[in-house]
Amino acid sequence: MLHQQTERIAEAAGLRYKTLRKRIYEIIETGQGDDKASKLFDSFIVVLILLNVAAFVAETVPSLEAAWRPWFHWFEVFSVAIFTIEYGLRLWTATEVPYLNRKHPWKARLNLACHPALIIDLLAFLPFYLSAIVLIDLRILRTLRLLRFLKLSRYSPAMYTLIRVLSNERKALAGAGLLLAMALLFSATLMYYIEGNAQPDKFGTIPEAAWWSIATLTTVGYGDVTPITALGKLIGSVTMVMGLCILALPVAIISTGFAQELQRRDFVISWSLMSRVPLLARLDAKEASEIMPLLEAHNLPPNVEVVKKGSPGDAMYFIASGRLEKLKDGQRHVYSVGDVFGVETMFENSPHGEAIITSSRCRLLKLQREDFHRLASKQPRVASHIRRLATGDLRDAS
Repeated sequence: MLHQQTERIAEAAGLRYKTLRKRIYEIIETGQGDDKASKLFDSFIVVLILLNVAAFVAETVPSLEAAWRPWFHWFEVFSVAIFTIEYGLRLWTATEVPYLNRKHPWKARLNLACHPALIIDLLAFLPFYLSAIVLIDLRILRTLRLLRFLKLSRYSPAMYTLIRVLSNERKALAGAGLLLAMALLFSATLMYYIEGNAQPDKFGTIPEAAWWSIATLTTVGYGDVTPITALGKLIGSVTMVMGLCILALPVAIISTGFAQELQRRDFVISWSLMSRVPLLARLDAKEASEIMPLLEAHNLPPNVEVVKKGSPGDAMYFIASGRLEKLKDGQRHVYSVGDVFGVETMFENSPHGEAIITSSRCRLLKLQREDFHRLASKQPRVASHIRRLATGDLRDAS
């Protein structure tokens, strides 16, 4: 009897432990919809990062550093403590990450620790501990405090996308860099032989000539070093044109990679939103791939009239997050995540009987009638499946 009671207590404690870990993961993970705790945590971390960067810059001003030195020190201690706790919590909740929850806990945490975002988190506070251990002013390590600014990539989709583009296109960018290095070496060598005798103080060696070459190739042109011979000016003109062509390569590579990454991100977002709607989650991978390009994702703030009373029923809507309300016959109907509305009016080509308004920030997936008919002509089985599920299994607001 005592043994069974002990087991029940241990089981209850384990359940509370897992519940707490899951809740903390939901709070510290970005993009948790309407979770106020998660939004508050994200805002707090973003503000702390920005204040850290501002404090680092302000410390380089002698008058500010002398007047506020203790405050700067304790703010640094406070920031390091927060970033350390955040890092520890992210490692602790690694088993709640969807793509890691099937691994052994230590493997999941090791895998997460090797992720670039966690490495940046580690470098954000590690210099503080290193300088305390070594007991000297490690200025280079203190400069790493600026890496805290990179933590914003977790909260900025655009910045995160750009980092991913640079990582994905690193080989192409390395090739462009190699081409720039070759052009630099060749132009510097030619100018060394052509201008070396005329200007030994500026082109006397290839490294000295390389300064002119890099300033010319990058089209900066400081003007502190210029060729004076006719052949040198000719080589300088060719170098300028080469610089324009070579520097255009990284811009084109990054632009193309950015566009491709945005397409992939939109695909992931659509897939993630679809998984939140039971009706769409029941589709298999092939069926989902057929309907996904037809869905329009809409992010709406509160108090937006999604459909107006009497407006034509030309689309069906799937609720991926948030809540909407409809007032019908004096009663308020609430529609939440997973619900679908507009089905009956779309199939019957009839107007909406009542207006439907967002009561919170919402994410909706919209399927136009024309797109549904297009899907029905190409994939009648998929369209029939959606029609059956929408009209039979889920609530509908028409």
